Amino acid sequence: MENQIFELQYAMDTFYFLVCGALVMWMAAGFAMLEAGLVRAKNTTEILTKNVALFAISCIMYLVCGYAIMYGGDIFLSGIADFDLAGVLSASAENGFDGDSVYSGASDFFFQVVFVATAMSIVSGAVAERMKLWAFLIFAVVMTGVIYPLEGSWTWGGAEVFGMYNLGDLGFSDFAGSGIVHMAGAAAALAGVLLLGARKGKYGPNGEVHAIPGSNLPLAALGTFILWMGWFGFNGGSVLKLGDAANAHSVAMVFLNTNTAAAGGAIAALIVARILFGKADLTMLLNGALAGLVAITAEPSTPSALQATLFGALGGVLVVFSILTLDKLKIDDPVGAISVHGVVGFLGLMLVPVTNGDVSFSGQLIGAATIFIWVFVASLVVWGILKAVMGIRVSEEEEYEGMDIADCGMEAYPEFVKG
Repeated sequence: MENQIFELQYAMDTFYFLVCGALVMWMAAGFAMLEAGLVRAKNTTEILTKNVALFAISCIMYLVCGYAIMYGGDIFLSGIADFDLAGVLSASAENGFDGDSVYSGASDFFFQVVFVATAMSIVSGAVAERMKLWAFLIFAVVMTGVIYPLEGSWTWGGAEVFGMYNLGDLGFSDFAGSGIVHMAGAAAALAGVLLLGARKGKYGPNGEVHAIPGSNLPLAALGTFILWMGWFGFNGGSVLKLGDAANAHSVAMVFLNTNTAAAGGAIAALIVARILFGKADLTMLLNGALAGLVAITAEPSTPSALQATLFGALGGVLVVFSILTLDKLKIDDPVGAISVHGVVGFLGLMLVPVTNGDVSFSGQLIGAATIFIWVFVASLVVWGILKAVMGIRVSEEEEYEGMDIADCGMEAYPEFVKG
């Protein structure tokens, strides 16, 4: 009877992992649509090419070496291909199966690999409209194969940071990746943006900021809804289990809090934009919803629905001021990715101790600093090498004509051309 219960739970938890992984994979489409909508028409094909290519690169690099660096074990050549039910049951009996998470190693890899792609997608939007395609793709190889997995090994993997200290022992916790995924992606993006420089015409000689509108706001709105939907897999799957009543309730609360935090962030950003600009700014509304999602990702299981709404609202308010501040500092981020995922990702980490008594503010600060410093410095080195060897920015002429023609030789909207 115990074996039958174990097999049923194994099947349920594995299936749940796979479904949530598929939802997170769908976030790749959300990032692609959001970024395609927020860049100019002449750069649409290139941004879509980057998003599809980076997802494929992430999957390959995490399979080749990333997963092994992050969690140990060789899955590329062996490890999880063969299924031995007798061995699994034997291990369960030996360890005294007590209802802990049980699932296929292949499903765990699939769920983890789509998180890697999410981190890399954040970089794509921030460096849009002026970075060389192949420089970006080479960076994606290093980011997804080494930089992110090493940082992940110190956090979710439980390894010591360069053999010096263990973040878990210091009271650090990041349930689904506000820092581990989102802030890490933003740190890599910030390093690239600083070396890359702003788009031509974005900032005037006297420091004035010139808005560069996106080409397709319906696409941007669609991308936001896709990301909102995919986030249920992102946060919900991080419960790691569905096969008993307690964890099923936890999954339901995570879904509830994820949704209401997004709603709180969207409304808060909309109201702040109305106060500051006198208009209902759609782009701020969209980024507010995403900021609410990022804010709750660090701990969506312990807050009440009211607390989750307020946490999301804090993220929505913060992201508006962060976007404006970065513009004043002449840090050009076409889609607001550094603000949404980096600044609000840090906020999400610092909100965890409010509802989770097992987590300390000092542990969260040390964890956030560890993640940011490692990813930022390592990315800065890689971007710097790429800049010296092959250059990372297109020419002024190519930037003027658009990345679609320069990198891809085709336009996304060929009917809409100048006469």
